[in-house]
Amino acid sequence: MIYSKYRSKELSWLFFNQRLLQEASKKEVPLIERIKFLGIYSNNLDEYFRVRVALLKRLVQLGKDTEFDGTSPRKTLKEVNRLVREQGMEFGRIYEQIIKELEAHNVYMLDEKSLNEKQGEYVRRVFEHKVRPKLMPIIISKRRHLPDLKDDAIYLGVILRKKDTGKSIYALLEVPVDALGRFFIVPSNERSTCMLLLDDVIRYELKDIFYMFEFDEIGAYTFKLTRDAELDIDDDISESYVNAIAQSLERRKDAPPVRFVYDKDMPEDLLEILLRKLHFTRDDAIIKGGRYHNFKDFMDFPKIGGTDMVYSPLPPIRHESYPNGQSVFPVLHERDILLHFPYHSFLHFIDFLREASIDPMVRSIKITIYRVAKHSNVMDALINAARNGKKVTVVLELQARFDELHNIKWANKLQDAGVKVIYGVKGLKVHSKLCSVVRKEGNHYKTYACVGTGNFNEDSARVFSDHLLMTAHEGIAKEVAAVFEFFDKNYRIARYSHLWVSPFYLRKKFNELINKEIRIAKEGGEARLWIKVNNLADYRTIRKLYQAKRAGVDVRMNVRGMFSMMPDFDKNSEPIPSIGLIDRFLEHSRFYIIGKGDRERIYIASADLMARNLDRRVEVACPIYDESLKKQLRDMFKIQWNDTSAARILDNELNNHLKKPVNGEKPLRSQIEFYNYLSNINQHLEPDLEKIKETAAKT
Repeated sequence: MIYSKYRSKELSWLFFNQRLLQEASKKEVPLIERIKFLGIYSNNLDEYFRVRVALLKRLVQLGKDTEFDGTSPRKTLKEVNRLVREQGMEFGRIYEQIIKELEAHNVYMLDEKSLNEKQGEYVRRVFEHKVRPKLMPIIISKRRHLPDLKDDAIYLGVILRKKDTGKSIYALLEVPVDALGRFFIVPSNERSTCMLLLDDVIRYELKDIFYMFEFDEIGAYTFKLTRDAELDIDDDISESYVNAIAQSLERRKDAPPVRFVYDKDMPEDLLEILLRKLHFTRDDAIIKGGRYHNFKDFMDFPKIGGTDMVYSPLPPIRHESYPNGQSVFPVLHERDILLHFPYHSFLHFIDFLREASIDPMVRSIKITIYRVAKHSNVMDALINAARNGKKVTVVLELQARFDELHNIKWANKLQDAGVKVIYGVKGLKVHSKLCSVVRKEGNHYKTYACVGTGNFNEDSARVFSDHLLMTAHEGIAKEVAAVFEFFDKNYRIARYSHLWVSPFYLRKKFNELINKEIRIAKEGGEARLWIKVNNLADYRTIRKLYQAKRAGVDVRMNVRGMFSMMPDFDKNSEPIPSIGLIDRFLEHSRFYIIGKGDRERIYIASADLMARNLDRRVEVACPIYDESLKKQLRDMFKIQWNDTSAARILDNELNNHLKKPVNGEKPLRSQIEFYNYLSNINQHLEPDLEKIKETAAKT
């Protein structure tokens, strides 16, 4: 075996995305959920090309080589294209298998050639009244440039041929998915459901669009392109930050394309003219695919068929300590609350903000915003607080990739309501998840803090697995306030005794505790490093983990996404056991369990172990002090570690082998187990209402 030290994060990401394909292929996953996994895979791959591949192409153009894996960007791009093609073939195989299984459930995906007379008449009416008004064909001319094509749209390349002259006319159509949706239910009998994609609705009536031309044959072939999505923001202090972002978003529309995916049956002459007009060369990522593209739309596949076609519902659990119909502030005087989303209801945080917005004793609310829901109750509560006379400050990150325009719109709404908006920190992206509420209680002011691992976003909180600590701990609350002071006055960098804040202290503090575990292991003591993150791609941190494993520290890694570590890194050391978990919820939380017994420290964090998080972003890791809450995180790690249903073994080859049950045991599905675990806590630990009432009277 070759003991490599590191893996390219770009390539490791593709192996992560392959785990989504695995979920789509699993027979035990409900059919519609499998289709959604295909949609998530496709959406992820689009973003990967917009960002990661676009960056590699820039490096190629600059003639730069990577620093750690010894492979040039050109070679990495070549390997990316190879893996994407392999996965594309696997994607097509899985899709065809799912279509067959849908038919076994009397659900049929039709095309324009398989409609009966009644269905055809229905599609003609739909086309005439809904679809045709949205179609604006562009005739492709040798002299005219093509307009800028969107990188998130599907297009039909159309070819009209006259047999006797051999003359061809070329055109293109944008498929209007945003306006009409992708799926159309067409008439069928009582026992079955028939569906048609919008692409095929257009194909069925294609001649109706081009009736003014003479042709003997007409065909439409799907293609899509992906553009470089990096923002180039000029550092011009005379130009407002918002305007700089807005102008860069405009430039993104005509950014250079990085991928072209097309129907493998597209005629060669149509393909050639499209590639020439779009300035692609044969060295670019030109991918021959199937008849349909933009499978991201399949994330919204209609919920049809029986209940066995989707996951059984898991209603959010009401947290045992969060009061119903009473103030939460007295509860936080008595204990910390740790919310686990989506197992717990995100409404608790909404209720917290709503209470703060109308409580006469609350003086100020401060919060960091990275991504929020389209119709955000969080933002509505902040606006309401400002209208009720509270001092509200929102640190809004305008460079949250693909949410920039959304955040600019919210910034304007907030400012109109009298909210103070701070646009992040120059040179650093603000990725921390913080909220601070100051309340007058008697003759003094009390600060309450929330520190999380995920965005304050009620939409994503339904499927993203995250943690949120709500606390009145004086030290934590004071230091959260200090982080907000840094956002306001960037020259004030505080010293922290509780929080780890990047880019100033997080890496340093993390390394100090790792070094302590190494020292204890060398002295013969029990040492532990259990880490759960989205991505592990920081080579300096990986080196420290190798060092810890060599010293005898119990190192375990639970990493969902990019994984640059080589677990079997040294023939003289045991491999570092590592897993990646993909299931119905997206594992997004980050926490670190360091040490054992009295030395154990547990931190939840907004930061992954990547150079950008540790060195170029404002991130916060927060300690959990309550022993019962520490136990919950420790138990969560153990439950997931023992998963034999959705956990993959991460090894040097990243073959994504599933962990299997042993000795005839039933498969353990950790997300369901943890849901049941929290449900049991909820049943057995009711809050002490009398003590809370006593505290409420004092405050």
